[in-house]
Amino acid sequence: MIEAIILAGGEGKRLRAVVSEVPKPMAEIAGRPFLWWLMTLLDRQQVGRVILSVGYKAEVIQDYFGDAFGGIEIGYSVETEPLGTGGAIRLALEKVRESRVIVLNGDTFTDVDLQSLIRAFESSQTELAVGVTYLNDISRYGAVVIDEKTNTVIGFEEKQGVSAGYINAGVYCLPRDIFLRHLVPTRFSFERDFLAKQLRALRPVAFNGIRAFIDIGVPEDYARAQTLIPELAGA
Repeated sequence: MIEAIILAGGEGKRLRAVVSEVPKPMAEIAGRPFLWWLMTLLDRQQVGRVILSVGYKAEVIQDYFGDAFGGIEIGYSVETEPLGTGGAIRLALEKVRESRVIVLNGDTFTDVDLQSLIRAFESSQTELAVGVTYLNDISRYGAVVIDEKTNTVIGFEEKQGVSAGYINAGVYCLPRDIFLRHLVPTRFSFERDFLAKQLRALRPVAFNGIRAFIDIGVPEDYARAQTLIPELAGA
């Protein structure tokens, strides 16, 4: 069974000008919460169980989705205080049943073949697969440096001027027990405090199989998403 964690605890402060007081993953896209579109994408790929990592106004998400969506069983990992992306993943992993799990951001529509991502992870014999995607303008994200011979992530470059390159798409495949082998604090950033600092030990494989990537975190991209996401989802 494919099991996934969705990080859905964000407030969406940068969207306050265009979105009402709801968690960012519940921002409306073409009449539906953004998270509805992401869950629909996962249901089509026969994901069997999703753990929604919630925090800010968690009850809004819990009341809307309940314990099932289509063929997906839903569980919840609730942050009583902000834990950062790493702390949220660590807490949610306590709910995971499978030996490995997909992790996705609840404010990014990332269309990826999950079976291919899992195969890349399992065949790589590493502790982590990182979904990467190529953009003509990476100024908002910073770049991922990939060793083309081994197809592993070997570095990250800070945000610079407008340029093209690969970015971290925020989709991972990792083992349920990953944090049992690495000492981490209760509250930390998965990207800055774990992935970047443990890069040499992790040797994550780069998975370049993202078919579509839309980040709704800023108003201009949120506006674009109103038409792009329904088109990509076939609605």
